[in-house]
Amino acid sequence: MTRSVPHPSRPRRALAAVALAAATGLAAAACASPTSAASPAAASGSAAVKIGIITAESGPYAPYGEEYLAGLKAGLNYLSHGTGVIGGHKVQLVIDDDADNPATAVNDAKDLIGQGVTLIGGTVDSAIALQVAAVAAQNKVLYVAGPAAVDQLDNLNRYTFRSGRESYQDIATAGSFVGDLTGKKVVVLAQDSEFGTANATGVKAVLGAKGASVSSVLVPLSATDFTPFTAKILAAKPDLLFVAWAGTNANALWTALNQQGVLDATQVVTGLANVATYPATGPAGSKITFLAHYFPGAGGGNAYETGMTSAVKAAGGQVDLFTPDGFTAMQMFAHAFEASTGDVNAQIKALEGWSFAGVEGTYTVRAADHALLQPEFEAKLTGSGTTWTPQLVKAVAPDQIAPPLPTTPAWSTS
Repeated sequence: MTRSVPHPSRPRRALAAVALAAATGLAAAACASPTSAASPAAASGSAAVKIGIITAESGPYAPYGEEYLAGLKAGLNYLSHGTGVIGGHKVQLVIDDDADNPATAVNDAKDLIGQGVTLIGGTVDSAIALQVAAVAAQNKVLYVAGPAAVDQLDNLNRYTFRSGRESYQDIATAGSFVGDLTGKKVVVLAQDSEFGTANATGVKAVLGAKGASVSSVLVPLSATDFTPFTAKILAAKPDLLFVAWAGTNANALWTALNQQGVLDATQVVTGLANVATYPATGPAGSKITFLAHYFPGAGGGNAYETGMTSAVKAAGGQVDLFTPDGFTAMQMFAHAFEASTGDVNAQIKALEGWSFAGVEGTYTVRAADHALLQPEFEAKLTGSGTTWTPQLVKAVAPDQIAPPLPTTPAWSTS
């Protein structure tokens, strides 16, 4: 999104990686890392690798940017065994605040590239990610987008990759909860806004292509009485109700859906967002099926998830929705610069088709379009209306929710 008055970015902070004092126990777990770590002495004859990170440290998306950065630093700690050195190279993160402003982000990217930085990552905002990706392609530098979920990053240009999931995978995960979608009725409940209509369009495109009949109930932003809309849902008798909602009236919406019998009449699915949002479902929380990109514990306590969690806690933080996106980004950067610190073509070749273990399970960078194939999760909340704990119901396999291959590849992988 654009703003009429650009937000100034914060001053750049160069962060040389240091070991976390309370994370010394990660060394043993890090032996499972797909990249080799080296001692500080091994880096003495090698140039430092600078990675430019553009993400929100201020503005409305700052909490998401904080999660991403925490995961990035945890990934660096894990892969380097706490030394800040990977593959014989001291790694330095150069962090810029995009303040959720595309113009600021583009200027940051150009400034980083002007300083000789050839590895760039980050951003939560999808519109910003698309613009930074264009700058990366123009200057032939590697870009690994962060939590931005816009599908169009796939097959955009050969220099652009992603470390998070995309919208298609979210929606396909929700569709998997009802099995074969052929002939099934899906209703999208959303606000009558750009966000809501985009979700309705996305569900129709993804689940409609799998055989579902998709309709939508759009609610005016000013609505306070949800009775007419719940009546429409009950009359439609859907096999699946997909709720896409953002705003301060979420608790009122879930209360209405619960009291008026919608949650008992059909399967209701929505996205599991950040930990702070769990109480918004109120008493209805236990009746909702959640699609989840990630929640603490979703990875089953594998070595990467354990290492990430330990490092984030040692730094005084809390693992949340987008923390794995930062951790995964560091794995991808490490794999790229271990192939070459200066040849972007070698870096691209190393990443294309690469499968690796990570926080959520097994990831694969699809060579044809750079989609990141990964698992997502079905989850439920247990507890009470004010204190909820997410629990894993099942993991949804990467191939089950993989975006379709592009009909017209944007570049050749040969």
